[in-house]
Amino acid sequence: MRVSIVLFTADLRLHDNPVLRAALRGADAVVPLFVVDAGVRRAGFDTPNRRAFLADCLTDLDQGLSRLGGRLVVRTGDVVEQVCRVADEAGARRVHVARGASGYALRREARLRAALEDERCELRVHDAVTTALAPGSVTPSDTGDHFALFTAYFRRWEREPLRAVLGAPRVVRVPERIRSDDLPSRRDLKGVSPGLARGGEREGRRRFKAWLAGALDGYAERRADLPADATSRLSAHLHFGTLSAVELVHRARKAGGADAGAYLRQLALRDFHRQVLAARPRASWQDYRTRNAPWRGDTEAIAAWRAGRTGYPVVDAAMRQLRYEGWMHHRARLLAASFLTRTLHIDWRVGARHFLDLLVDGDVANNQLNWQWVAGTGTDPRPDEVRCPLAQAHRFDPHGTYVRRWVPELAGVEGPAVHRPWRLPEETRSRLDYAEPIVAPDEVLAHHHEAPSGA
Repeated sequence: MRVSIVLFTADLRLHDNPVLRAALRGADAVVPLFVVDAGVRRAGFDTPNRRAFLADCLTDLDQGLSRLGGRLVVRTGDVVEQVCRVADEAGARRVHVARGASGYALRREARLRAALEDERCELRVHDAVTTALAPGSVTPSDTGDHFALFTAYFRRWEREPLRAVLGAPRVVRVPERIRSDDLPSRRDLKGVSPGLARGGEREGRRRFKAWLAGALDGYAERRADLPADATSRLSAHLHFGTLSAVELVHRARKAGGADAGAYLRQLALRDFHRQVLAARPRASWQDYRTRNAPWRGDTEAIAAWRAGRTGYPVVDAAMRQLRYEGWMHHRARLLAASFLTRTLHIDWRVGARHFLDLLVDGDVANNQLNWQWVAGTGTDPRPDEVRCPLAQAHRFDPHGTYVRRWVPELAGVEGPAVHRPWRLPEETRSRLDYAEPIVAPDEVLAHHHEAPSGA
């Protein structure tokens, strides 16, 4: 009997999964395998929020496979050792896996290939599984390396044809003799954000269908509006692969219009960051462009920023949303990152690490390269552009609704005055029990290009 292994990584789904479909075409039975990788834990990426979401995803995947006659096999340990062990137990001659973009994923692939060759087992790596376009599939004609500017990349990305969307398989046969460790459960975890969303393919597909049917309308206009919360909130499902980026692009293109076009830009930006990271793996911890910024090591300011006690309400609201939900509105991420790097002059790596500690969609490519873009060390063609937190607050939360939602100390302050509590009467301020600004507002205004009205 011909047996293949499907090594699930960031593609925890049955619908539109080329890895699973290829394995089923070439074998009589498959072993759907997920390894709880000790290397991920050692690298510091195995955080409570992502472990909880992952547990949901694995449970859902196992249930989905069970409905098809199969099951998920879970092992714990070094990914290469466990794959080789399962291949030996199953007599598998082929292992299928999705191609990754991070340095860790590329090293994992190289180690797997070498180890499996020693066992006379073939490794097949599949593109366009975790992204719409594979990193390196489109390159500039002059360098053949990677696109450093998103606008140029997006023009090519829009014209590229996508592979067809694959349906879920009807039957999955799994050898009975292969044992599995217990599925992880979020109930066993501590330190999980109280408002963390549920994971799993069924939940992801439900969210996407509901959003596409209604909330997509007006996306282009409202996506940056903080209180509207009009984003898709599908980033965690894309990160874990419970939704297919290829399917989302096809569906958005079919919907058409300005709103779908704005959403497509966000999907393209995700692919853009992956092609940058695949070409420059060190950009996950080194400056993409040298800026020689005079970073400060102010531990008190860093602690205040992490705790949401900077005295700047929109920044504090963003940081508190992050801690409670394990997720943050994309505009809030930009404001929080800009405040840390541009106002407090703290190294972007400090902020990027904190985000990765809490974000359920903590994706190395998107997180690190977005932080570098804000800090002026990344792909931004205007690295010296600075965004004023006060102007941004008045623009994207004009009535203070977002701030009052996450900063209860300011719940009784009406209207846009909530963004500048230092201007309230002393008697009112003393009752609020809210932090004083850690940087003087006049100093903030003096060093930013934007000027908010009434600030």
